[in-house]
Amino acid sequence: MQPKTDAPEYRQLMIDKLRENNVEEFRSLFFELHPYDQAKFFLKLDQPDRMLLYQILSPEEMANVFENIRDDKNRYKSLLEEMHPAFAAKMMEYMYADDAADVLSELTKEKISSYLTIMDAQTAKSISELLDYEQFTAGSIMTTEFVAINANYTVQSTMDLLRKEAPDAETIYYLYVIDEEKHLVGVLSLRDLIVHEDDTLIADIMKKKVYSVSVADDQEEVARKMKDYNFLALPVVDFQHRLVGIITVDDIIDVLDEEASDDYSKLAAVSDVDSYDPNAVSAAKKRLPWLIILLFLGMFTAGLIGQFEETLNKVATLALFIPLIAGMAGNTGTQALAVAVRRIATGEGTSERVWKIILKEAGTGLITGTVCGIVVALTIFIWKQKFFLGLLVGLSILSTLTVATIAGAFVPLVMHRLRIDPAVASGPFITTINDMISILIYFGMATLFMNYLL
Repeated sequence: MQPKTDAPEYRQLMIDKLRENNVEEFRSLFFELHPYDQAKFFLKLDQPDRMLLYQILSPEEMANVFENIRDDKNRYKSLLEEMHPAFAAKMMEYMYADDAADVLSELTKEKISSYLTIMDAQTAKSISELLDYEQFTAGSIMTTEFVAINANYTVQSTMDLLRKEAPDAETIYYLYVIDEEKHLVGVLSLRDLIVHEDDTLIADIMKKKVYSVSVADDQEEVARKMKDYNFLALPVVDFQHRLVGIITVDDIIDVLDEEASDDYSKLAAVSDVDSYDPNAVSAAKKRLPWLIILLFLGMFTAGLIGQFEETLNKVATLALFIPLIAGMAGNTGTQALAVAVRRIATGEGTSERVWKIILKEAGTGLITGTVCGIVVALTIFIWKQKFFLGLLVGLSILSTLTVATIAGAFVPLVMHRLRIDPAVASGPFITTINDMISILIYFGMATLFMNYLL
């Protein structure tokens, strides 16, 4: 059953109370909402209503709203601009450092500096350090709010420390053990603390084998490790193996969402599939670069067909099957591309040699090409009563499906080995390349066997 707080009537009542400046009743209704729903309500308000909200909520309360704006990060800049700078800076002070860094990363360097100058010095330093890490690395997504303890602590002293530091930590399920120089030496869970006696030493119950990631590790690799080992959090160490932060599962969910959207955008040959732009001109600008490239590749394909104009003049029926040959090549190439990119994304493709994967895909292309070739050859023979035409199209289908499948798998795998994002080999790009290959195969074979066709 849908909660009453999700009902449109409830939201409208909140808007009415907001506009009436009925602070007490609005706050009562607003804080009945889940933080995520508070963020959704906030984003749906128009600017005049948001300006009223800034007067009712404190910077700390507004920070909780901002931390839940995960699906619309491109609005950070415009939302900050409509706030008073002091209010915005104070709000970011109350946010977790990694979330505040995410917000500031959308701004210009000048704006970042101005906000950091207003903030508390210690908070500004923590956020600034996160902003210095290269984008899409473990360092850029980690949080510095964690609980670290010493091995000579007892369970009781650790529990006392937790009561003091837990309110400011992003998670306390894992506690990380460090030495005097902040090197990571162990880990234990909150469960380990609860089940042991108060006077037990941490050194006696901690796990010394700790899985960690480096600040420079790619965020996709971090996400894969957390998925494989079912971690709720992972410690992040610098190049001297000193503990500098942790990455929590909610950060990884955001990473997976970003990476999936990024890969889908590239596969669809658009710049940002998540960024909906109601302005047609702006949306067209984002799509045009790839389309212009594909347009010229398409013109090159048309030029290839022109090279076989004499062949077409002699057997005009060949033109009927150009869309069939090109379409089948594009489809099978896209299928192989999707499978290859998926294997790379899940880490499966990294455990096998490229040639083994290519050989496997070649076998798949050969089988599907043979079956489709036989079907189309028989269909054309029955339809046109021309044996050699059916044989030509069937052999062309066999050849193009085999080559297109190999190309669809080969390109992303090689790009991955060269440390280039394999999703750049987008669906439309592979489709256009396979169109060229299929035209060359089809008309090349037609030219060779022209005497039989005549």
